[in-house]
Amino acid sequence: MRSKIFTIVAAMALLALAASARLAAQTNYTVVRLGALGGTQGAANSINDRGWAAGFANQEGDSVGHAALWVGASQPTDLGALGGPNSNSAVAWPVKNNIGLVVGISDTAEDNPLGEAFSCWPFFTPGAPTGKICKGFRWVNGVMTPLPPFPGGYNSYATGANNRGQVVGWAENGVHDPTCNPAFQVLQFRAVIWQPNGQMQELPPLPGDSTSAATAINDKGQVVGISGACGIAVGGVSAAHSVLWENGVPTNIGDLGGHTWNTPTAINDQGTVVGFSLPAGQDGTRNYEAFLWTKAGGIQRLGKLPGDIRAGAFGVNEKNQVVGLSRGGPYLFRAFIWQSGGVLTDLNTLTVPGSPFLLYANDINDAGEIAGQAFDPSTSEAPAFVAFPVAGRAAAAAHAGGSGAQTGALPERLRQQLQRRPGLDPFGIGSGQK
Repeated sequence: MRSKIFTIVAAMALLALAASARLAAQTNYTVVRLGALGGTQGAANSINDRGWAAGFANQEGDSVGHAALWVGASQPTDLGALGGPNSNSAVAWPVKNNIGLVVGISDTAEDNPLGEAFSCWPFFTPGAPTGKICKGFRWVNGVMTPLPPFPGGYNSYATGANNRGQVVGWAENGVHDPTCNPAFQVLQFRAVIWQPNGQMQELPPLPGDSTSAATAINDKGQVVGISGACGIAVGGVSAAHSVLWENGVPTNIGDLGGHTWNTPTAINDQGTVVGFSLPAGQDGTRNYEAFLWTKAGGIQRLGKLPGDIRAGAFGVNEKNQVVGLSRGGPYLFRAFIWQSGGVLTDLNTLTVPGSPFLLYANDINDAGEIAGQAFDPSTSEAPAFVAFPVAGRAAAAAHAGGSGAQTGALPERLRQQLQRRPGLDPFGIGSGQK
């Protein structure tokens, strides 16, 4: 009798798993275009579990962009800029916390006395170094506050924050680092946690490296980022190693074999890390691929969409669903989604009819809602979007929605902005690399 009951229970479990798999396979997405600040371009780069999306939106004329917050599908709140209304700001990475704290980067009104380009400008609307000091910011209840560099430095950069109010990023100190490329960067920078009380905690690089940068933090206080040489402060040699800091101690979590462009971008509360890494044999290129890492399983190569030459994973939720950007093939830029046991899937093949083309996906919350940037070929606008999952019969009815084909030529300014999108190859624009 026990054996028979066990068999029935096991069969029911298998049926439940099969149903779950079918449901996952049937998930499609309704895409909502988010409002703008007068310009034609915007992007939602973060979405928390309250459905708050944050990113940037261009002002009228598309020459200035400001950090923006969308609560639900409302018009954006302009978060302003540290340097005034004509300065640029942005929320560039998944912030993730649910306590109403938004962090990002902003130009100030102060000229940089060293003429550094620093890390901010690839994420700003103009697409060229402004010569201004850039600082990370903390925004709460309508007030934007600058986050300071270490003593002797000028620039700082904020990427993420957790529900404990800790903010991470990187900040210059006063060391003139000989590994920097002085045409772009002079001062050394180090990964940092800005504590809620304003105290700064430096996160050191791996032994033998001179610089570090933090890209994300979870509620356990685990931080991920990069360790390497100074370079130009936007990737490359500064991302020689992918790093996990626990209690302030860095650990190399490995890579796909290359020696640059190894960058974790997000970590969930389970300690799952996603990002991109350069495969072996690809040194000297930017042909990095998406990866997922866990302490138990090590690094897993997620790859890229068929026909593309590079991809990066940018966001992960507590269900280990991963979103990002695959690029360089016939469609140039495509948002993707990945979930355990599957392969990278072009998100455009899962959208309902009438959806805009999804250029990239930067974050995903625990409800499976996805934030990023879209393209509407009928207007040549590139709005921020949130994609909401639909399943079951609704998904089946929508199955023929997306084709995955990018229709219409991208405006040149948008194309170059997307080339800079990860902040990783700003100096490759016009070099023939896609």
